[in-house]
Amino acid sequence: MKPFYCIFFLFSSFFVANGQQQSNPVYKVVKTNNTMVIDGKMDETDWNTTEARKLTHFYPLKSNNTYQNTTFRMLWDAENLYLFFECEDTNIVARETQRDGKPFFDDCAELFLIPAPKPLNAHIALEVNLNKAKNDVLFINDFEKGKNIVAKWYNPEYEVGVTINGTVNNNLDTDEGWAMEFKIPFNVLWGLDRAYPVKPGAQYMFLAIRQDRNDIEGENRSTTTIFPVKNINTKDVHQPSMFGLLQLTE
Repeated sequence: MKPFYCIFFLFSSFFVANGQQQSNPVYKVVKTNNTMVIDGKMDETDWNTTEARKLTHFYPLKSNNTYQNTTFRMLWDAENLYLFFECEDTNIVARETQRDGKPFFDDCAELFLIPAPKPLNAHIALEVNLNKAKNDVLFINDFEKGKNIVAKWYNPEYEVGVTINGTVNNNLDTDEGWAMEFKIPFNVLWGLDRAYPVKPGAQYMFLAIRQDRNDIEGENRSTTTIFPVKNINTKDVHQPSMFGLLQLTE
């Protein structure tokens, strides 16, 4: 079976409404008409035209972490969605180097995306650490008897740029932070945006996430999100009804 038809089958089978429709917060994404260099630097003036939104919903989970600032921005053009994470970080950690590993247990930036303006039972998850190690999956909620499944064969192509102000995996000093920039082609949706085409006014469900890890050993880390995620301690961040909306604007 060709990849497109396989993914289309998954999405059409499991992209069903997840709970009642509700009013979700909106992030308006400004369009760029310029070439973006994906290097982890905000040298392009277009980044000053879009909203700089703080990720303020902090969940320490099992860590002893305290809140550190994260600023998030988005842009778009006809072919791509662009993300920029600016993260303060006193202890920078990145251990995972393999694709489809566990970068979410390191300092990590993540995007969850549904190509529709309503919470559905499946979403795309892109998770990247400072080694540019990617975990990109199709996450399907309530696949059977309340259990979720993760399709790891989904490996789309997208660009990531990173800058680091500090030393990695060295807790003997104090770091300042890091930045991560994404260029995500809309073709990662594999045609699933046909019902809601990419154009000004289009809305898609999304969640932007920062994982913050300060200890080199173990798996404890804190999570910060752009929108509140209820029950994160008993579930996780993969709760589509908690996602907000991105809206493409001119």
